[in-house]
Amino acid sequence: MPLKYKFDVLQELKARGYSAYRLAHEKLLSGSSIQKLRTGEVLGAEGIATLCRLLECQPGDLLRYDREEKPM
Repeated sequence: MPLKYKFDVLQELKARGYSAYRLAHEKLLSGSSIQKLRTGEVLGAEGIATLCRLLECQPGDLLRYDREEKPM
């Protein structure tokens, strides 16, 4: 997929006090969304909105578009 995260989102969440356990336990993100972040898969619009709220940023701060990679 040509969309990629600009940085390790889980690492940044952890630095702000959001461990994978806390994210799942407080139902901030689903287990499948956490797994997608571990593998670098981009979340859907709702997940991106949650990340932006937790990290206090805009979607463009999270994602970049790689023109060289062809979409599936």
